[in-house]
Amino acid sequence: MPVENRLPLSVAIITLNEEHNLPRCLESIRGLAAEIVVIDSGSTDGTRAAAERAGAVFKVNPWAGYVAQKNVALSYCTQPWILFLDADEAVSPELAANIRQLFSQGEPHEQGFFCSRLNFYLGQWIRHAWYPEWRLRLVRGNCARWVGLEVHEKLEVTGITRRLAGDLLHYPFCSVLDHFQNTLKYAKLAADSFEHSGRSCRWYQAVFSPWMAFFKILMVKNGWRDGWRGWVIAGAKWMNVFAKYAFLLERRWSSSDKISRP
Repeated sequence: MPVENRLPLSVAIITLNEEHNLPRCLESIRGLAAEIVVIDSGSTDGTRAAAERAGAVFKVNPWAGYVAQKNVALSYCTQPWILFLDADEAVSPELAANIRQLFSQGEPHEQGFFCSRLNFYLGQWIRHAWYPEWRLRLVRGNCARWVGLEVHEKLEVTGITRRLAGDLLHYPFCSVLDHFQNTLKYAKLAADSFEHSGRSCRWYQAVFSPWMAFFKILMVKNGWRDGWRGWVIAGAKWMNVFAKYAFLLERRWSSSDKISRP
């Protein structure tokens, strides 16, 4: 698509060894944005080549945590509007058309737009357990910032926001093993963030909170309608919440044990 038809938009992506996912992500935004910014934390595969084939600005920045790394990506964007994507996401044709429609009469009056994320898991689109997942992703750059704890980071914007029709397609896990391994990884990162922020944990949180999370996905979100995949997702959520609090309790009791030793 001619450069003059591209929107006053930077697409920002952080990467680490995303050779498999990145081409799909970049293809979904081809011709949409005036600029693509990829901030990489040390990939050893073909991530850089994939980014440069798409004409992206590719910068290497040592891993600084999710919040800091995404703010680094924000700082390199030169366009007035920014669309934040993960490498394992893709903009659906409907969402791309609606983003283009937003700018058809000039710049939008709002400062941010939420997109609904639709997850592809074990060969099927998940339309209940993980849907809709509204994420603030399209923002006016001069009033936006990433904040929060690691794993629970979020994009904030000062001003008016609204929801945008069209799905943001997400391809999070390639197998149940990949899902469970990442579940434990993110649980540990969440526990680290909780500990660093001074948040405490009680034993009953490790007992009851996992079950609340399990039934929220299965019953409140109607995850059972996704079949056996819904049960796997609910079980992984149980494991994530339980592991997070177990890690915190382990650290608290270890510290108490050291203090009580003669």
